[in-house]
Amino acid sequence: MRKKIILSGPTGAGKTDLVVVLSELLPLEVISMDSRQIYKYMDIGTAKPDPFQLSKVKHHMIDIIEPCDYFNAFLYQKMAKEIEREIWERGKIPIFVGGTGLYIDALIKGFFEGVPRDENIRRELSRLNEQEPGILRKMLEEFDPEAASRIHPQDIKRTIRALEVYLKTGKRISELQNQRVQTEYILIVLNPPREQLYARINSRVEKMIEHGLVEEVRDLVARYDKHLDAFKTIGYREIIDYLDGVYSLDMAVHLIKRNTRHYARRQIIYLRRFKDAIWLDPNDQDIVKKVMRIIEENLPR
Repeated sequence: MRKKIILSGPTGAGKTDLVVVLSELLPLEVISMDSRQIYKYMDIGTAKPDPFQLSKVKHHMIDIIEPCDYFNAFLYQKMAKEIEREIWERGKIPIFVGGTGLYIDALIKGFFEGVPRDENIRRELSRLNEQEPGILRKMLEEFDPEAASRIHPQDIKRTIRALEVYLKTGKRISELQNQRVQTEYILIVLNPPREQLYARINSRVEKMIEHGLVEEVRDLVARYDKHLDAFKTIGYREIIDYLDGVYSLDMAVHLIKRNTRHYARRQIIYLRRFKDAIWLDPNDQDIVKKVMRIIEENLPR
């Protein structure tokens, strides 16, 4: 059986740089695992691969929908698997690259979509949350503690989904998800020293501003509703608040750096769940050789 080859790590860890170098040694094609790079026109704030990187190695699942379009992990899984199959058929090696945890779960475990949506339940839960903020989180912790441990306290969408499944079926979504069949995979995690990672994040945010992030966001909100889910992305929501006069540009930049660092820390915590993951320091002078050997050892014979 072919194993899924996954290269992950926190934002700013150097995943794209590494895979570009690897592509000179192996016939790789990248399937992006970034839930924000799927959006067209959101280029600077999502740190998409630059034209040089895109010319060196073919990337898939980037720039596939507009910011106003609906997308979820189930659709990602379906599309990514088809692309993976096509890459193998062309005699190339597909490698999944990115740090979106929900996409990794979807690829490895499959994505639970078995219980249809119930708009009445969703409306009632949304209304309840408006009347008593925080009540949905308390309900989830009571009804499905395991799901609560996986879902961020501010992730209202997934909280409502978990409660919807429980109220509709009487079964916990965590139990149903655990029934999914696992896929064979090899997970490589780039994990630079924390201080270096944070310094890289801070530097990258400053470069985003220099390269026109404010102008990119200004153009986007002129074309689309600024309240779109796509614009709740770190970097975009802070600049939108700056444009709305909520705070200064300096404060917006400070918040982007802080929020990105917090996000990177959450990514690391998530990846630690995979006990069989291979953790590597991207500063290792033999990093290319090590990752290349791991990939070659896990190719189908």
